[in-house]
Amino acid sequence: MSIKVDTLTKIYGHQKAVDGISFSADTGVLGFLGPNGAGKSTTMKMLTCFIPPTSGAASVCGFDIGQQPLEVKRNIGYLPESNPLYTEMYVKEALGFTAGIHQLHNPQKRIAEVIELTGLGPEQHKKIAQLSKGYRQRVGLAQAILHDPKVLILDEPTSGLDPNQLIGIRQLITDLGKTKTVVLSTHIMQEVEAVCNRVIIINKGEIVANDSLSNIRLANNNKSLEGIFIELTNQIVAK
Repeated sequence: MSIKVDTLTKIYGHQKAVDGISFSADTGVLGFLGPNGAGKSTTMKMLTCFIPPTSGAASVCGFDIGQQPLEVKRNIGYLPESNPLYTEMYVKEALGFTAGIHQLHNPQKRIAEVIELTGLGPEQHKKIAQLSKGYRQRVGLAQAILHDPKVLILDEPTSGLDPNQLIGIRQLITDLGKTKTVVLSTHIMQEVEAVCNRVIIINKGEIVANDSLSNIRLANNNKSLEGIFIELTNQIVAK
């Protein structure tokens, strides 16, 4: 498995943001869903070694997130929800900077490939500050896939894209999932149905569903994914 998570927990003060979750993921697109504050971004930050877990363990491509963070980062591409970018740089310049960090052997060839894949051709000679939100998302995605990682973790990758742009990026994510492990976090249920092989739903730090989309529907009377999501994440604990 490309990703293995074993009783992973993160506590901030008195708040348990992630509560002993376990799952694994291999080649394909995994939808990682949950309401705001459910623990999605915290989980992704732990898997990408941005923050340490309080307890539990996880590995990416066989490398432990606590013991081998540099190897994890070499094998992972991460597009965070905030999508931090050097806005004073030109698009192609920023990708060249990222290629230098990853020490790519033939950076210009790979940059050209990624610009083509993400549809950045018309904007490649503009400063990132001049780009629309949708094109900034494309730059973030381009940086995430530039070093051809085995695992991609994408937090709201289609935020700010118009309907035409959505089609292209969803197709790109689908194509990437044929050879890579892609963890996709999104609030757009149609997006999950369009590109994901499997779905995990997390609520209040705990996994409440983890299966193929067809099996999750079967277990919930063939309701829509949106209906299942609302039901699983709005359950009121009886007093």
